[in-house]
Amino acid sequence: MISLFVLVVSLILLRGLGALGVKRLSSWREAARFALVIMFVFTGLSHFSSLKYDFAAMIPAPLPNGLWVIYLAGVFEIAGALGLLLPRTRRLAGICLVVLLVALFPANVNAIISGIPLGGNAPTPLWVRAPMQLLYIGMVWWTSIKERNETVGSPRVEEPVRRREQPSREGATS
Repeated sequence: MISLFVLVVSLILLRGLGALGVKRLSSWREAARFALVIMFVFTGLSHFSSLKYDFAAMIPAPLPNGLWVIYLAGVFEIAGALGLLLPRTRRLAGICLVVLLVALFPANVNAIISGIPLGGNAPTPLWVRAPMQLLYIGMVWWTSIKERNETVGSPRVEEPVRRREQPSREGATS
């Protein structure tokens, strides 16, 4: 739940800065992308904190549950966040983050079913966790993968076709 809190608070603050004149944050899409960056850096760094043991306990039985998996997931989240910042890597980073969110979801389900606490707190119920995961996936898709449609909301101005001036035939000798 803390990741949702970080995302929402970041989005509100960043969009507020946009309303105050920070041009880069003047659209919801841009503010949301930066809020996702903050959230993924935050959650990625948590994989290197004392929570790493709780994360390792969440991994379902058939999968490897060593701390290296947790560290790797943290590195992927941070790398994905940084990739969202660069226009050249944004789309690929977004796709990778969506794949990562889908891949990590079984661990969340396992934590719920098995009652594995995170930071001493009970796991988030599935009816809350599943929509959160879908929200994260949807926001990553919207801010980095989905093609921007520049014409939505702005009328298209067409310039009249200019005709080339034809040289006058008057005074032409045959």
